[in-house]
Amino acid sequence: MNPAFSVVFLTTLSGAGQGLLLALVGVELVLRLGFGDAASVPALFYVVGSGLACALGTLGLVASFFHLGHPERAWRAIAMWRTSWLSRECLCLPAFLACTFAYGLAHFFGVSHTLAIGGVAVVASMALFVCTGMIYACLRFLQEWATPLTLVNFVLLGCASGFTLATACAAAFAPSMAVPLAVSAAGLTLAGCVSRIASLTRNGRLRPKSTVQTATGIRAQRVEQKSRGFTAGAFNLREFFHGRTQRTLNRIKWSFLLAGFLAPFCLVMLGASLPSVGASLALFCAAAIVQYAGLVAERWYFFAEARHPQNLYYQKS
Repeated sequence: MNPAFSVVFLTTLSGAGQGLLLALVGVELVLRLGFGDAASVPALFYVVGSGLACALGTLGLVASFFHLGHPERAWRAIAMWRTSWLSRECLCLPAFLACTFAYGLAHFFGVSHTLAIGGVAVVASMALFVCTGMIYACLRFLQEWATPLTLVNFVLLGCASGFTLATACAAAFAPSMAVPLAVSAAGLTLAGCVSRIASLTRNGRLRPKSTVQTATGIRAQRVEQKSRGFTAGAFNLREFFHGRTQRTLNRIKWSFLLAGFLAPFCLVMLGASLPSVGASLALFCAAAIVQYAGLVAERWYFFAEARHPQNLYYQKS
């Protein structure tokens, strides 16, 4: 498939915002249960974190409009919510943004039911994860996506990047929570790495179900394709094939494994081990930036590694 950067940024930005919201509510829940000093975590931590989560989700929503041929008709995307995961995603994203905004607003004004509001936001966040992942996992003709690992990876990678951002926020506004969040971020990053490697291993062993015979309708035992039938560009070629060499794909794969998982894991753990809050904050911020860049590459590769069956017919120049 040919990756659209608008969708790449939509899924990575909103995923990081969702993970950040889960981290914020998780911190509040743990403190409410008595595992830590609630007084050491100011309301500003939740307000800034919620604002950042809303900003990321909004940027992702804005990015999605660049993938539309007619943005003025975007409202029609919700029309098929009974059967379309895409329509459900279009409903869940604004709901997530509204709940997250309400959560931050509740902390800003000191409302007593912040945890209940946060719980609703968590449900919206998880629903959005499911809808986004299922858009791709439900496409059975794309074997690389048609696996539960697709949904698992969307959730784990979003949570990993969100918790890394939460760690940086904690270092700035609630230092007492920086180390616990850093450990959680490192654990989620490691889990995301394991699940992504599992999907890479699985996809590397796949064999196409379609053949040149089934693609062309010619039943001869040996079919040799010389040309795809035309020389000019076409929608099929632009949309369903990225045109990159295998060497380029391999470079991108190793780049996102290093930048998306190994580097942020090391930076977060190193930041958690330093006594200086300023140095830790710098490392946590660096980890968040590097990880996001790596996850952009990962999401690009996710789309590029899917081999559309139509490319069997159009594979020859």
